[in-house]
Amino acid sequence: MIATSLEQRAPAPSLSEAVAGDLPAHGATSPRETLTQAEERHRRWCNVRRVLLIRLDGVAGVLSSTASFAAVHETMPWTQLTLLAAPEALVLRPHLQAVDDLITFNAPWTASGAAALDAEPPTMRGDAEMHLVRKLRRSHFDAAVLFSPADQSALPAALLCRMAGIPLTLAHVRAPAHGLLSDELRIADDRADAGHDDTRRQLALVAHVGMHTADERPRLRLLPKDSHQMRNVLQQAGLGFGQRYVLVCPGGGARPCTPAAFAAAADVLLDAWSDDTAVVLCAVPGEEAALAELRAAMPARGQVLPPVASIGELAALAAGARVVVAADDLPLTIAAAARVPGVLPGDALRRDVHIA
Repeated sequence: MIATSLEQRAPAPSLSEAVAGDLPAHGATSPRETLTQAEERHRRWCNVRRVLLIRLDGVAGVLSSTASFAAVHETMPWTQLTLLAAPEALVLRPHLQAVDDLITFNAPWTASGAAALDAEPPTMRGDAEMHLVRKLRRSHFDAAVLFSPADQSALPAALLCRMAGIPLTLAHVRAPAHGLLSDELRIADDRADAGHDDTRRQLALVAHVGMHTADERPRLRLLPKDSHQMRNVLQQAGLGFGQRYVLVCPGGGARPCTPAAFAAAADVLLDAWSDDTAVVLCAVPGEEAALAELRAAMPARGQVLPPVASIGELAALAAGARVVVAADDLPLTIAAAARVPGVLPGDALRRDVHIA
């Protein structure tokens, strides 16, 4: 087995375990009283029907939150779930299992959202936010869960929810949000929180109000047409039917790696297996320029595929792989959703993996 941080997650806390993080210092409230508070939170949330799920920082962020979407759906299967996400997340719509509807919004507190809104004339400043508030108010949501990365505040979205009249709201906070949120999960240590796996972070958030799922990995629905298309692409690239392969996705995201590092990582894996496993190179959207340089550094068994046309095709490639080597969050999260080990190039080079 190849062990990675995406695969070796501790389970999210149970309702009683989640309470431990709420215990105040110096014994101000007894554990029994705090457990009662947690049960009350859970009871309030179980009475909702229309829930807004908010994740505004891009495709990888939405994917890493899908296990938490499933936790909400499985705990409260009677609810209708609507996702509020950045426009680029529309590509995920056919692949989201628990979401009933999707609303897009360019959030001015995110880099991509701010860039899109900068193109608007000054006379339209604030119009997008007011339009969203009116839309949310007309939708009569009972509750909203505000998912955010560790380096981003959920409070701007919380303010929009308050303006839209959503009574129950849940988010991570570093300091008390007072009237902006009905329920909050305090972050005691910013540095520790930043190092947490994002899927685990979001699962802890929904566990705060008693929502859990047995399968805590990201969720992504594979479409038959994507699987069929990728089988044809692999055969055209020269792979035999059923031949195993390592999928290498260049591009660094927040963890840039050189082409030589990707090539060396693939070499380590091939040497460990010593069989006919091939190396397949495929760029995620936006990283096509890295393919030529990476191909020059790869072993003879490296096969370059045309850039994938969709997230679904990349997921189909990942699902058929023996392991995915990547440094960017998107292919690593897709690998976890496809139940395939994902490895950082540096981990393979340090042989910080166990290979079967």
